Amino acid sequence: MDKLNWIDGKWVEGDPLIMKAWDQAIWLGAAIFDGARAFDGYAPDLDLHCERAIRSAANLGLKSPKSPKEIEAILREGIRKFPHGVPLYLRPFMWAERGGLVPDPESTQLIISLSVTPLPQPGPMSVCLTKYRRPGPDSATTDAKAVGLYAQAGRAQAEAQQRGFDDAVMLSPDGFVAEFSGSNIFIVRDGVALTPKPNGTFLNGITRQRVLKLLRDSGVKAEERDLTVEDLDTCDEMFSTGNYAKVLPVTRYETRDFQPGPVYRQARELYFEYAKTQPV
Repeated sequence: MDKLNWIDGKWVEGDPLIMKAWDQAIWLGAAIFDGARAFDGYAPDLDLHCERAIRSAANLGLKSPKSPKEIEAILREGIRKFPHGVPLYLRPFMWAERGGLVPDPESTQLIISLSVTPLPQPGPMSVCLTKYRRPGPDSATTDAKAVGLYAQAGRAQAEAQQRGFDDAVMLSPDGFVAEFSGSNIFIVRDGVALTPKPNGTFLNGITRQRVLKLLRDSGVKAEERDLTVEDLDTCDEMFSTGNYAKVLPVTRYETRDFQPGPVYRQARELYFEYAKTQPV
């Protein structure tokens, strides 16, 4: 078994069909998801991911059939159905069945999925600047982890791959650094960790927030500020944070090569030590 799904109170293996041709989400896009992780017997910040799923649903006009605590309990039950410690990707997913441009909140459906998914390990990672930008809150549903936001991120990553890079750095509409295509960005200059301040154009990730707090609590100076392309050109380190891969170093930005630096190493070590305080 590599995939397990909770649907209407039952556990279903594999990749089941769940939508109809005229579901509002397929036609007009009212769908959200959240991603969490379980590995080595730990599930860091699982409660926060479940709470964010509910907020995302509400911000998109959906109404979750379950509370955050109920979704968390279902996920923990699902985790226990796999061998102990196996790395899992955890995904609550909600969508509207009915409605026009305005989804009918009472038609919101919920599927909770778990998939065996190894954690990516640190290794060579190259990134470049993309021409595709993150939308602002006045032009997209950036206050939700909405499915529709990922088409733009996919275009950015595709452009990067066509240029021979692994991922892309995306800017906000006003030209400041926002994030990578699917994870948050940190840079380091003179021992100070810097990350874009939340401005409504990118997801203020749960792993991002956790790493920021862990660094500060350990005595590392860590700041949220507007970052420019020039900052990327002059930084000493660069790394990513996100639920899927947690904390990974960037080893090349455009034509500049990096070695994984001391702040990155501390951030990764702190995060995985913190994870050990979050048992399944």
